[in-house]
Amino acid sequence: MGTRETIRTAVRDVVPPAGLTRALAVQAMVYAVGSGLFHAGSAVFFTRALGLSAAQVGLGLSIAAGVSLLGTVPLGGLTDRYGPQRVWVVGLVLNAALFATYPFVGGFAGFLAVVVALAAVDAAVGVARQVYSINALPPAERVTAMAYQRSSLNVGFGLGAVISGLVLAVDTITAYRGMVWFISTVFLVTALFVRRLPRLPQVARPAEPMSRLAVLRDRPFMAVSVLSGLLTAHGVLYLTVLPLWILTHTDAPKTVIAGLVLLNTILIVLLQVRVSRGADTAAGAARASRRGGLLIALFCLVLPISGVTRGALTVVVLVAAALLLILAELIESAGSWGLTATLPPADQRGAYVGALGLGVQVQYLIAPAGLTALGVTTGGWGWLPTAAIFVLVAVAIVPAVAWAQRTPRLGAEAAKPAMTPVP
Repeated sequence: MGTRETIRTAVRDVVPPAGLTRALAVQAMVYAVGSGLFHAGSAVFFTRALGLSAAQVGLGLSIAAGVSLLGTVPLGGLTDRYGPQRVWVVGLVLNAALFATYPFVGGFAGFLAVVVALAAVDAAVGVARQVYSINALPPAERVTAMAYQRSSLNVGFGLGAVISGLVLAVDTITAYRGMVWFISTVFLVTALFVRRLPRLPQVARPAEPMSRLAVLRDRPFMAVSVLSGLLTAHGVLYLTVLPLWILTHTDAPKTVIAGLVLLNTILIVLLQVRVSRGADTAAGAARASRRGGLLIALFCLVLPISGVTRGALTVVVLVAAALLLILAELIESAGSWGLTATLPPADQRGAYVGALGLGVQVQYLIAPAGLTALGVTTGGWGWLPTAAIFVLVAVAIVPAVAWAQRTPRLGAEAAKPAMTPVP
């Protein structure tokens, strides 16, 4: 392959093809500018602009995470009832309205009300966005489209982080208020993007729909949800545990942490689409998830070496470990999208996609404290049982997906395959 063809291939893997796939990627990038800006500047905004203590911010965000955990499945059911595009647009408008109220929040009670409401809305929006992408595209294009969206999200997050740096440099109350109002505007613009996407035919629903929590009784599917959710701990490992390990157990300079975060962003933008190929079937997605889990385990074995090396060799080991974890993230993400696109039944897709998200929420509750305790506070030996855990999860997910494939989804027998146009 010549240089010109290599460049063309690289461009194709970054720039989505014209049509709906590109439109979905563009809205993802626009949305991520606002989301990335807030994630980078929220801690300072809460403490400087709202006058909250660090303990109050932590408590409020923990309560919001609990609301998101409890609401993921029932809020996902709203997508089945009202349609993904409608829920998506309404959710984005509510997001914009809630962010616009932030500067007027007075005290902890007001802050808690806003973050809890945002958590509930985000849970519904997240499911609606995925369900729309699945319903709008042919099966062979779904995982690739989600990969393009992931790549675009990282571009948007990077732009948001740059803007956040400017706000933090100005460091005035007016700048922080302007930041959240800018974010509110970004979400309104995203809502307009989504509103202009093609309207989809309505999926026929069963004559007797399930209750919104009935999906929790689908044991094979919930087993996949938990296992797949645990594998998403690569994010906690990369953004929380790895920096703590570098600071407390290596002689590497602190600037290495920023460099590794930048490396993660660049490689996801460049490689996510290419690595996602082959995960568009349930079996392919299961194998991708297994490979991702095994790579996480390998990372857990390589990283501790940096605790006994010195100088440049430490940096080399850290980069090698980071590359393993980035590759794990790329592959596992594709596997997760493949499972999302193939296992849920069309007529109950919102509830089932919400149930898959439940496994991720469980991971968010246990991974930060659990992985930090095992990997960092033990002094290094805890990486061995951590690696063993990820090997077990990786090995278990393929038979779990096969079990889920053999078992009819709840309510699927009553579903009608016909599609009726939206009037």
